[in-house]
Amino acid sequence: MRKSKRPDADLKLKYRKVMEVSTISSLLIMLFVFHGLPDFDLGSAEIDAKQIEIEVADIPPTEQIKRAPPPPRPSVPIPTESEDVPEDMTIESTELDLTELPPPPEPPSDEGEYETYTFIPYDEPPTPIGGYGAILEHLKYPEMARKIGLEGKVVVGVLVDEKGNSVRTQILRDSGVNVGFEAAAEAAVMQVKWKPAKQRERPVKVWVSIPVRFSLADKA
Repeated sequence: MRKSKRPDADLKLKYRKVMEVSTISSLLIMLFVFHGLPDFDLGSAEIDAKQIEIEVADIPPTEQIKRAPPPPRPSVPIPTESEDVPEDMTIESTELDLTELPPPPEPPSDEGEYETYTFIPYDEPPTPIGGYGAILEHLKYPEMARKIGLEGKVVVGVLVDEKGNSVRTQILRDSGVNVGFEAAAEAAVMQVKWKPAKQRERPVKVWVSIPVRFSLADKA
């Protein structure tokens, strides 16, 4: 026996009607909501713009303090040849002139050069052992000069080493006559023993100049 559906229980028959009612209800709700809500005025908000003032201060430039340069170091004075020498001495017919000392020569161009007369700094000058009279003891008047009655003056440079020995001599100023004054003066100086010069308490090799005058003394 075939069963038949009940019209009130058949959903397919009510589907179209339900859809129409639902659609109309939705539209009515949307229209109500759209017209029922108040209008919102979104006006532009006023922004209080604060003015920021920038103050520019006049800052004076920083002064640079210029420091004075340090004073130069004091230079060590270079002693010249001692002027404290004995007066003219005459022994028999010879005379050693120590009052007219020549000025010291220029400093050497090459340090440590002793071949020729060069001034070397020192604190204490060399002095002959026994005084300058020791030179006169060895000084001999040239025979030729004595015979013809000539007098003269010679300046001799002598190199005195650290042990006080006369190492080398050099004629710094000749007599101007060829009678043997130069050779006699050099021979006398070479035989003298010296107290060496000192530089900072240390013996040093130096040159020293010795003026020697030859004169014929009148004797009663």
